[in-house]
Amino acid sequence: MRAVLPGAGSGRPVVLGEASEPAPAADELVIAVEAYSVNRGETLQLDGVLPLPRPDWRPGKDVAGRVVRAAADGSGPAVGARVVAHPPGYGWAERVAVPTRSTAELPDSVDSVTAAALPLAGIAALRLLRAAGPVAGRRVLLTGASGGVGHYVTELAAASGAAVTAVSASRERGARLLELGAVEVLTSVERADGPFDLVLESVGGPSLRAALAKAAPGGLLVWFGQAGGVPVTLDFFEFFRGPAQARIAHFDYTVSDREYGDDLAALVRLVAGGRLHPEIGSVRDWSRTADVIADLRGRRVRGNAVLTVG
Repeated sequence: MRAVLPGAGSGRPVVLGEASEPAPAADELVIAVEAYSVNRGETLQLDGVLPLPRPDWRPGKDVAGRVVRAAADGSGPAVGARVVAHPPGYGWAERVAVPTRSTAELPDSVDSVTAAALPLAGIAALRLLRAAGPVAGRRVLLTGASGGVGHYVTELAAASGAAVTAVSASRERGARLLELGAVEVLTSVERADGPFDLVLESVGGPSLRAALAKAAPGGLLVWFGQAGGVPVTLDFFEFFRGPAQARIAHFDYTVSDREYGDDLAALVRLVAGGRLHPEIGSVRDWSRTADVIADLRGRRVRGNAVLTVG
């Protein structure tokens, strides 16, 4: 079958080539992929910034399509069902095997392109807000807000009663956040008028230090990314001087007491009910995957980038 493979010295991050057909375990179904989304973490793995989980790794954690082989153990959707899924990789291909616990069925009202934008970014947003606790009536500062996770966090938090101040690299990239419920969009953390009950930080480097200074006494900063690529340096004594009793929490979206499929089903219900609106900044044929990766690296995509297979 055809699949997107790591470039391996080709001068491009990925190339379209041939791969073995998936060999599903008993609790896995096989999906004929119709669309997939590219995440920043996958680009970092292709760049060698993040380690590969295994030598034969191929990218692809966000897919949507149709079941062509049901799970042997009888779990999950039947052949012919339309699904969205979050496989552990290998999804940028014509077919992929996915654990049934990491899939959710799609209603006719949610197309594959929209669904493909949901898994990693949508699941991360849901779990990030769970980790942060109730947000109704709270002031929330969100950095790196114009990416896929940021758009979901903004809409979900605003719908729950939070007053969200979103920080985006440019007003153009952040404009959609106002429509999704942000009370304001700023181009730098320093311009934010604190204090904030909750700070959600995804840029790293000096952004985290500046965002932490905006926290309210006893406030919480949840660190969920380092998109800027610059390590964070914190001085204990500077932190000690304020804000008083502020807390920093690390966030890993893969750690949860819920299955990916449960969260995907919740996201699908929200989309189908018109209460969640995936922001898809690019839709192209999968032959353009390398170009999309370049655009993501250059921050030229707002929200999610989706590729169609066919």
